[in-house]
Amino acid sequence: MDSTDVLQFISAALACTISLSKIGIPSVIAIYKSNYLMALTSSCTGAVFGTILFTYLFAGILKWWEKFKDRWFASKHPKKIFTKFNRRVIRIKHRFGLTGIAILTPIFLSIPIGAFLAERFYKDKKKVIIYLSISAIAWCFILYFIFLFFYDSFKSWFS
Repeated sequence: MDSTDVLQFISAALACTISLSKIGIPSVIAIYKSNYLMALTSSCTGAVFGTILFTYLFAGILKWWEKFKDRWFASKHPKKIFTKFNRRVIRIKHRFGLTGIAILTPIFLSIPIGAFLAERFYKDKKKVIIYLSISAIAWCFILYFIFLFFYDSFKSWFS
């Protein structure tokens, strides 16, 4: 494995840390063309790395925001107890839960947005990372299965 292979793997994995469906999978397919094992390995690695990175990043940001908000805004504004927006957020949380957020994250949302929502609603980082990682890996396999199934149709796009 030479340096160009390592750089390809890193660039493909980094593309998958942000958005699996919009940036990651197309980039990985363009980089690896027919090396499906490397494509799956790099996309899964990038998705799991992005999940871990953004979960801890947003946990720190949310913790900092709570301290900042309590220090600067507590005495100036009374806390809102229950608003229309809060009711909607609670309804969505109860209807879909962490599983729903995890399923929607890699394909419709992006990994940073999904990690933010999951960390905002569920403080158990281990559970959030496991759910989001399993979902991302499953979506990698599903998207590659679709790609392999329709490879002849897609072949003209990549030549």
